[in-house]
Amino acid sequence: MNTSCHLFIPAIFTTIFETGISTQFSAVLRSSCAAFHGKTILLRAPRRIQMTGSSPPSKTVVMMARPVIQFIQGTDEQTIPDIKLTKSRDGTNGVATFIFDEPSVFDSSSELGDITGFYMIDEEGVIQSTNVSAKFVNGRPSKIEAKHIMRSPREWDRFMRFMERYSNANGLQFIKN
Repeated sequence: MNTSCHLFIPAIFTTIFETGISTQFSAVLRSSCAAFHGKTILLRAPRRIQMTGSSPPSKTVVMMARPVIQFIQGTDEQTIPDIKLTKSRDGTNGVATFIFDEPSVFDSSSELGDITGFYMIDEEGVIQSTNVSAKFVNGRPSKIEAKHIMRSPREWDRFMRFMERYSNANGLQFIKN
């Protein structure tokens, strides 16, 4: 079996996001044969940065996306939800129910627009659902309930990989009832 490995060279890149915030990312010396499960992407600096030593103008930067939940694309939900999982006995389908008490999206939705869905985003991509409902108390929004339905073992496994990353990033624990 022929396996190729790539060595990633240290570099610093400045990236300007849509919000106008300028951020620098430092790449570290890594091998692609290491146990890394992130996504390899190529970033090009918008301006040339003077570096010492002889290095090529563009570098490969390895980044892992922090897992987030969004109701409005581009706006991360700050409230950590209660999550309930159910799975059929034969393992062919399941439902994840997320309950957000006083979610932060209510604070910003008037400025940023309407809730467009439920997006779980990590380094593998986006898991999306449109099964979202709001609960109101005395005419004011108080909760959001979002459901994600998994119709195959593959969808269940993908969801569980997201949840493992999300729970590690937010200090959540799994409690079996």
